Amino acid sequence: MKKLLPQMVLAGIFVAGVAAAFYYRDEFNVAVIQQWAEQAGPWAIVFFMLAYIVVTALFLPGSVLNLAGGAVFGPVWGTFYNLAGSTLGAMLAFLIARYVASDWVERTAGRRLKRLIRGVEHEGWRFVAFTRLMPIAPFNFLNYAFGLTRIKLSHYLIVTYIFLFPSTFTLTYMGFVGREALSGQEENLIRNSMIAITLFALIAYLPRVFIKYRRARARHAAQRAHLHRAHSR
Repeated sequence: MKKLLPQMVLAGIFVAGVAAAFYYRDEFNVAVIQQWAEQAGPWAIVFFMLAYIVVTALFLPGSVLNLAGGAVFGPVWGTFYNLAGSTLGAMLAFLIARYVASDWVERTAGRRLKRLIRGVEHEGWRFVAFTRLMPIAPFNFLNYAFGLTRIKLSHYLIVTYIFLFPSTFTLTYMGFVGREALSGQEENLIRNSMIAITLFALIAYLPRVFIKYRRARARHAAQRAHLHRAHSR
């Protein structure tokens, strides 16, 4: 059941998003929203990214903004703005935990913090990468908790940006699909929905691939340690 949980979460998000798009299609005017973004120009991007940073720092769900980014800016630029906003928000939370509110984060994290510290000490950036690939990982909590580990800020930001890409692009594309549904373009909606389903399947499978890689790496390290001890005798 635990193995199926990420897939079930992703499928639920997709179905709920498409259903909501159809249900509220008469109440939203996508053209007006896009027109506002075009008129606002660069300020629309600045406002959107600032909103993403605040949402991330305040433990609010960023998936809604991922969907909004896809609906307003499209799948390509929307993904870029979503990634930039989520990474900057993750950086802010990381720095707050490391330099301002370490005691509060430590009390809030409790025992989970020890597991995170141990994971980073044993695997370094790979541990952070694994948590970013997990669709059910508590993203906002981890941003603060990682600030109390020994990982370098530069490594943390690079890994966060790269390994958030699959889930960010998928949710952004889903927002784009919702825009197509609200626009009444049913022919494109079918094609784009199939693409979105494929993307969801891929990001649900990615954690398994990474788990296998981690286990293989751990076995290899154990074998090397065993050989080293054998030669030392």
